[in-house]
Amino acid sequence: MNTVKPFARSACAIANSLDILGDKWSLLVVRDLLHGKHTYGELALSPERIPTNILADRLKRLESAGIVTSTPYQQRPVRYSYALTSKGSALGEVLLAFVRWGKQHIPGTVTLKQRPPGGEVAASAAHSRRTRAKHAG
Repeated sequence: MNTVKPFARSACAIANSLDILGDKWSLLVVRDLLHGKHTYGELALSPERIPTNILADRLKRLESAGIVTSTPYQQRPVRYSYALTSKGSALGEVLLAFVRWGKQHIPGTVTLKQRPPGGEVAASAAHSRRTRAKHAG
C-alpha cells in the first residue's frame, strides 16, 4: 500500500528525492550495486573509499527508503548481501543522466570500467577510451 506521508520541506519531487539521495555517498552506493557489488567489503573498496561508518549508515537509510534490500549470507558473524530493489534499479537512469552531464561539462571525467548487465554506462566508458586513444595517438 502506497500511503502519502507529510513532506519534510515541500511536495517538490526534487526536494524529496534529495532528502533520500542528496548526500555525497548514496548515489555512489547505488552505482556500485548497479555494477555488481553485493557485499559490505566490496562496497567499502570503491574508488572513493567511503568511510565504513558512513557506508553502514547509507545502507540502512537506503534500505529503509526501499531502494536496497539486505539478505544474510553468513551467520557468525552475521554478514549481508545487498541488492537494489526495482525502485533502486530505476535510479540507473538518473545515474546515466549524471554520467552524460559530467562528461559533457566536467573535463577529464570518466565512467567506471565495470560493465553492468546491458549497461550503457560501460558503453560510454568504452567510447571515452576510444576517444582518448584517438586524441593521444
